[in-house]
Amino acid sequence: MNLRIGLIHATPLAVAPINDALRAGLPGAQPMNLLDDSLSVDRAAPGGMQVDFAPRFRALTDYCVAQKVGGIIYTCSAFGEAIDAVRRHAQVPMLKPNEAMVEEAVAADMPIVVLATFAPSIPSMEVDFREAVGPGGRMPELIGVHVPDAQRLLGEGDGAAHDRLIAEAAARFRGRGRLLLSQFSMARAASVVEAATGEKPLTSPESAVAKMRRVLQG
Repeated sequence: MNLRIGLIHATPLAVAPINDALRAGLPGAQPMNLLDDSLSVDRAAPGGMQVDFAPRFRALTDYCVAQKVGGIIYTCSAFGEAIDAVRRHAQVPMLKPNEAMVEEAVAADMPIVVLATFAPSIPSMEVDFREAVGPGGRMPELIGVHVPDAQRLLGEGDGAAHDRLIAEAAARFRGRGRLLLSQFSMARAASVVEAATGEKPLTSPESAVAKMRRVLQG
């Protein structure tokens, strides 16, 4: 496939998971990675929940479009409102980080265990689910589970400890609902979570690439 896909990141930890998923799910597609790692720092700072990040996402998106990408996947799950503002003027197919995964979770018609290593992702996921079910739709029960320290350990290079903490948290909620790893950086823990729980969790990169493939192929 001779196609360039824009990948917009707010943390370097999301880069490898989506690139791996893109290679597996859209062979031959060329990734174009744009990273502004100050976004996640500013989002997590005091008052960060009230900041308007739309102009920054618009600038990143416009750059991707100018480079003739065929589609854009955002990998930063705590910035849903800013991405929505940009998508209103979409010139190419654009996927929010978790929209494809959320659609799969809603279709499961059961409680959802939302695991997150970045706490602001949990309220952002609630917004994503409300959008997915639509006005009058039945909202699934969401069980938000923050896994502290895991993201820090991954940033320090201890991927094994990161994966173990997520798997341990998932195991505590085994049988409570469909397991969902809410951030792209967490996808690397999927096999460890499955081994600990006997359940394959939903991951953003795999779901996003599958949906982008469907959109592009019509």
